[in-house]
Amino acid sequence: MLTLSTNLATLQLKNPVMLAAGVLGISGPVLKRVANAGAGAVVTKSIGPEPREGYNNPTVVPLNEFSCLNAVGLSNPGYLEFSKEIILAKQENVPIIVSIFGADIDEFCTIAKKMEKSGADALELNLSCPHGGKYGASIGQDPQLSGEIVYAVKNTVQIPVFIKLTPNVTDLIPIAKSAENNGADAITAINTVRAMCIDIETGQPLLSNAFGGLSGPAIKPIAIKHIYDLYKEVGIPLIGVGGIVSWEDAIEFFLAGATAIQVGTGLLRTSFLDMFNELTEGILSYLRRKGYTRLEEIIGLTHRLKSYRGSLYE
Repeated sequence: MLTLSTNLATLQLKNPVMLAAGVLGISGPVLKRVANAGAGAVVTKSIGPEPREGYNNPTVVPLNEFSCLNAVGLSNPGYLEFSKEIILAKQENVPIIVSIFGADIDEFCTIAKKMEKSGADALELNLSCPHGGKYGASIGQDPQLSGEIVYAVKNTVQIPVFIKLTPNVTDLIPIAKSAENNGADAITAINTVRAMCIDIETGQPLLSNAFGGLSGPAIKPIAIKHIYDLYKEVGIPLIGVGGIVSWEDAIEFFLAGATAIQVGTGLLRTSFLDMFNELTEGILSYLRRKGYTRLEEIIGLTHRLKSYRGSLYE
């Protein structure tokens, strides 16, 4: 029987559709609701070393076609307080992946150890926030530092460690390879794209932080290209994220090389109680129509098509 069950490192997912970090993963009860809505795994909002209020409003600017610009500022209750939410979320039989950030290796390791003890099934290292200051993408733009953080966290915990990469670099490949060489179990790509909007009447930026991260359908082609490139260069699983609002979008990510996908801004399109089931049903229908028996058959398929003329465009 055709199923969408997927292995991601040592995690067993009932389907490859995950909640992305920073969206709805704010508390144990909400994470439970997302799990019950059909997500194969849930990723929490990014959790740091201490409580952080983030930036003043406005922090989110809706754009056309369900895209948006945001600069929330990594607001979170701190890892000690959030550990209680993980315990609540663990009441559902869905993998809980905790997104974490820190200013240095020691902070990453301290938070990672506590999250594992609280019940996290995996960690996603957020080295890629475009508006996080000392906690942001500047860390993830350095291949050596990224690798050192991965290595340290891997030697601190027993659960899988993923790394979320920023698109705001000239080349993602050296960072991805450094992460893989230092033990990363999977790569999540991509985080939001650095962007800005200005109010033409006042001349002021629309976000209180002036600039932020662009998400939604506007960045999907960028994310697809990064997944496609990463698939050729690394051997660990890829988690595709960026602009998924339909099952057709999801299929694109799988064809490019993603093993699993994450949905964030796309949840604005409809009730999140429906979105996960819509995606999984659409993926299943596509596989049946094409005559496939396993999701794995289409992962990276674009790379294997003899008629593909990629060399003309690379």
